[in-house]
Amino acid sequence: MQVTRDFSHYVRDAGEGVRHIDLAVEGVHCAGCMAKIERGLSAIPDVTLARVNLTDRRVALEWKAGTLDPGRFIDRLEELGYKAYPFETESAEVAEVAESRFLLRCLGVAAFATMNVMMLSIPVWSGNVSDMLPEQRDFFHWLSALIALPAAAYAGQPFFRSAWRALAAKTTNMDVPISIGVILALGMSVVETIHHAEHAYFDAAIMLLTFLLVGRFLDQNMRRRTRAVAGNLAALKAETAAKFIGPDEISQVPVAAINPGDIVLLRPGERCAVDGTVIEGRSEIDQSLITGETLYVTAEHGTPVYAGSMNISGTLRVRVSAASEATLLAEITRLLDNALAARSRYMRLADRASRLYAPVVHATALITILGWVIAGASWHDAIVTGVAVLIITCPCALGLAIPTVQTVASGAMFKAGVLLNAGDAIERRAEADHVIFDKTGTLTLPDLEVMNAADIPADIFELAGRLALSSHHPVAAAVALAAGAKSPIVGAVEEAGQGVRATVDGVELRLGRPSFCGAETLVGGATLDPEASIVAFSKGTAKFILSVRQGLRPDARAVIAALKMRDIGIEILSGDREPAVRAAAHALGIPEWRAGVTPADKIARIEELKQRGAKVLMVGDGMNDAPSLAAAHVSMSPISAAHLSRATADLVFLGRPLAPVVAAIDAARKALHLMRQNLWLAIGYNVLAVPVAISGVVTPLIAAAAMSGSSILVMLNSLRARSASREIV
Repeated sequence: MQVTRDFSHYVRDAGEGVRHIDLAVEGVHCAGCMAKIERGLSAIPDVTLARVNLTDRRVALEWKAGTLDPGRFIDRLEELGYKAYPFETESAEVAEVAESRFLLRCLGVAAFATMNVMMLSIPVWSGNVSDMLPEQRDFFHWLSALIALPAAAYAGQPFFRSAWRALAAKTTNMDVPISIGVILALGMSVVETIHHAEHAYFDAAIMLLTFLLVGRFLDQNMRRRTRAVAGNLAALKAETAAKFIGPDEISQVPVAAINPGDIVLLRPGERCAVDGTVIEGRSEIDQSLITGETLYVTAEHGTPVYAGSMNISGTLRVRVSAASEATLLAEITRLLDNALAARSRYMRLADRASRLYAPVVHATALITILGWVIAGASWHDAIVTGVAVLIITCPCALGLAIPTVQTVASGAMFKAGVLLNAGDAIERRAEADHVIFDKTGTLTLPDLEVMNAADIPADIFELAGRLALSSHHPVAAAVALAAGAKSPIVGAVEEAGQGVRATVDGVELRLGRPSFCGAETLVGGATLDPEASIVAFSKGTAKFILSVRQGLRPDARAVIAALKMRDIGIEILSGDREPAVRAAAHALGIPEWRAGVTPADKIARIEELKQRGAKVLMVGDGMNDAPSLAAAHVSMSPISAAHLSRATADLVFLGRPLAPVVAAIDAARKALHLMRQNLWLAIGYNVLAVPVAISGVVTPLIAAAAMSGSSILVMLNSLRARSASREIV
């Protein structure tokens, strides 16, 4: 009977004739594994992307539509020595918890055995071994073997299994030299004990496993903490929503069955499953994990809400603008996945070094053994030295040097409101020494505000807001939102390009252009903000002027001051009118600015700065900013930016504040510093340790402690990247 596999449920359309699937892969522990998997899968014809996320052991695959069966990827991974299956968040979390518990059990067994074997070794160490009776010495050795052999067989499973899969696939990984070293040390110790030799190395083998398990457990838990951020986002996703299928009838349906334009009911205590706009009701919503706002936001008619937001008090009717994978939450999740899977220049360097290291380790150990035998040493002493070389030269520290910093830094930057969208964004961001800001939607908020609302009588402002509800113009929407209007005026008529008019109690109301409302004289006599759009309101003969504009981001002045303190050059390049750009630049204290510039002008300015040796960070949000974002040394966009700009930018920041711009620079500089430190630590360790081990003065026990200590030192140093977000925000 032929069994078929259907993975269509897990495959999604990535656009432009490309399909995407995520696979969970067991046994991925190091940079060498990542490189092997990516090379093996990329070799399949028509595969356009194969990227491993070491943080959650997931591989993202993309290929040309209609050319490949996803089952082929699972078969190829099996050939490479890895078991794979479609990635699902819940099953991945269950597997992760199970693996963590297994590692902890292995560590407990190894640590218990280490303590007991070391206690049995004390009598041998404390006296002259040659003076001990052979029966006494053999007794301690056999007792050590009785403890160490079963303990190593159980505790060494994470390494033995991984090494066996690699060898079965006719390749190597970092666990191969570890497994060979442990097995050689144990096997040689058994032989030595049988022949009544003075020394055995059960303590070295079991202590090596203990040190390695400590390092692997710490590494996994560090990744789990970072992955918890993604888990929190996944937990925000509601799987169903209450959809209106009639005027007063609702049905609980899957999110996949909801389309833009549908109306859903959002009750108190529920998480919103869609992006949309409130059309009825009033409540407070918590959208802190989506937009970065920590205070509850009042939700009423016209208020945008996002998937993942928590409704606190009232009941809301929401008109859907996006659902399922098109929501802002889904976009943030995809960007976070990119951040955790991003591959920096330093990581690629470490990958190549780790890939070459495994065969070099084996060759070095073999040459050491043969060299000592040729020099006249016994096979026993030569093998002991070879085992020490095999253990001490394992490239674990080098393999962890960059990925650990990348993982911790990505988590720290996310907490500061920044998501990576490019592999080498951290290095390039750290190098930035000149920032170019777009103005509209970047230095200013994307939402329009009525700046002089306090100057308008409350009853007049309420009428203007109600009349504004009948218009689709964004300026009218801002007036309606600011006035808190809930019900439109019946019979209102919108005149295209002019405004809205209606009659209430025999009095004509108008909202729109000053000429449409007969308020031209008020515009000429008023001192108005140069950035503002002017909208007039008339009630009979009473005329009023409303000033509507995008306000500066709340912390824009502080951010500009912080950039200046870091000796970073700043300028504004905007396509907006000169008075508006001048006012913003003056308010922020930015002396260099240009207004009315085209996308080509922005690129020309970036190239000019490049010629001077500047590393330009471009921060923009509009579709017309995409070319200059691509041309800059590194680029950044707010999450509210046009889709093309978000896709082009190297980093994306969340929320209304501009602080993530500074946060990203500080975090990137610290991460780059730690990456370089870790590389030098790993390289320096091997430069010092290998010659010492080859010289024969290092025992397997000391080699185990040195190798594990270097890995733990690298991981602890990487954790310093977490402090960056605390120092910035």
